[in-house]
Amino acid sequence: MSPAGDRVGLEVAIAKKAYLGASGESRAALRDVAFALKRGEVCALLGPSGSGKTTLLRIVAGLDRDFEGGVWLPSPHRLGMVFQEPRLLPWRTVAENLRLAGASEPKSLAEIAAVLGLALHLDHFPGELSLGLARRVAIARAFAVKPDLLLLDEPFVSLDAALALRLRGELQALVETHKATTLIVTHDVEEAISLADRIIVLAGAPGSLIADLAIETPRLAMTSRQAAAIKAELAALAAPRADR
Repeated sequence: MSPAGDRVGLEVAIAKKAYLGASGESRAALRDVAFALKRGEVCALLGPSGSGKTTLLRIVAGLDRDFEGGVWLPSPHRLGMVFQEPRLLPWRTVAENLRLAGASEPKSLAEIAAVLGLALHLDHFPGELSLGLARRVAIARAFAVKPDLLLLDEPFVSLDAALALRLRGELQALVETHKATTLIVTHDVEEAISLADRIIVLAGAPGSLIADLAIETPRLAMTSRQAAAIKAELAALAAPRADR
């Protein structure tokens, strides 16, 4: 990864990412995906299963370097990542998991715990937590490093709608405070609209970029009518067309 410009939080240019299948044949997962995010911009990545969203996130995180193209980030930078599974250390308490990630200052730990409703659970072990609480800890751990770049892979998947909505609000509050450049993978269009300044849509297998939509209305000022209009626009952009 090379340094991005002063105002750029992330630049991605993936010509091709392929896997070797069991038969020995190469299978493309991503092709011709390129975009750049400004520092502090929040971008939601939408697309059906198999469109390469998680693969893209792993490439940006530096966990997969076997691809054609490049990823550019400011130097130095701190990365926070939330996986689909919480991936907490089971032999460590919530507080210890957060301290290991970087929340060594009591004030920093207390602030993150307060926003995510974890103040009463800092001495608990992961096995004592519900899935919702474990996801809160995973989000808190990502913010504990004070990230410049925040990557989230469907952080609310498998949660009931009410809990997902509440966690979405808590994540939004943290993002507004910390101003990290953020890329979040989701299947939920409404979630994308409520969280993002920008929405990128991938389609196909291999995944390719078919839409890049800026959200002009500030997230906190979004009305239900405006959200419905954006949802309709995204549906039109993602609809199959004969010329694609």
